[in-house]
Amino acid sequence: MSVIKPFKGFRPPVDIVEKLASRPYDVLNSEEARVECEGNPYSLLHVTKAEIDLPKGTDEHSPEVYLQVVKNYNLFKDLGWLVKDEEEKLYIYAQSMNPKDKDAKWQYGIVACAYSEDYVNKVIKKHELTRKDKEEDRMKHVRITNANVEPVFFAYPAIARIDEIVAGITAKKPIYDFIAKEDGFGHRFWVIDDKKTIAELVDIFDKQVPAMYIADGHHRSAAAALVGQEKKEQNPHHTGKEEYNYFMTVIFPDNQLNVIDYNRVVKDLNGLSKEQFLKAVGENYDLQDMGTDIYKPAKLHEHSMYLDGHWYKMTAKPGTYNDNVASTTAR
Repeated sequence: MSVIKPFKGFRPPVDIVEKLASRPYDVLNSEEARVECEGNPYSLLHVTKAEIDLPKGTDEHSPEVYLQVVKNYNLFKDLGWLVKDEEEKLYIYAQSMNPKDKDAKWQYGIVACAYSEDYVNKVIKKHELTRKDKEEDRMKHVRITNANVEPVFFAYPAIARIDEIVAGITAKKPIYDFIAKEDGFGHRFWVIDDKKTIAELVDIFDKQVPAMYIADGHHRSAAAALVGQEKKEQNPHHTGKEEYNYFMTVIFPDNQLNVIDYNRVVKDLNGLSKEQFLKAVGENYDLQDMGTDIYKPAKLHEHSMYLDGHWYKMTAKPGTYNDNVASTTAR
């Protein structure tokens, strides 16, 4: 079953939360982050992508960047832009892609700490392989800050009682409620400080949630688990209750989530005719013309392609892939 734990979160004052909130570290390159933060010292990108405060061209994995991470993180706390809760709590975070619509769809997740041993023992399920270089980058970030600055996105099999508890809390006014200027997403946030409610949620996960699934954040999960193992080995008095055994997650019920297409646009065929291009693609894929109706992939190693008004099913030929090697597009 699944272990979750309340924690003492660091949170911004209401009047700066919109300025401090930022998009995930891995959806922006260094220059895009630099532009997005221009004139905004509050953005958390100063902590998650601290190279933006160093000269242009600075290697984002250089020692200077990690030193800047610590400097900026401590500054945010010293200035009161991140304030630690006095007691351990759970939280609820809600997100909407269309918050201004009359029928806006919101998804509500519980913000809690997950147990790193659950990752090791595969109670926390993953669907992507990870790359060592990305793991090491996030491991350094966790080591030097001694914190999880961004949560991992988990899903769990919906349970009616959890839905009921969450609905009761979110019927009240949220502490944070804003629409991000960068992408138009809506964000709302509630604090669960009632000890009985916290205990009930922890108990439900422990007794009724057989597994949690990483929707996004495979490298952050791997990094947190690996750092936890490092600290365990370094601590001769390890008990399993230490903070390093846990990492921050936001856990959404599966009945509120949609799997969104992951698409790429190729603007030209590099001088090839349509026929030549299809022949070249056919070297590595079995192609099937699916006509003019939208076709979506249905299984592993299958892709769909839209070309010249037609949809094609592309099935990778055996020998063109290795299931034991991480994809370069894994996040």
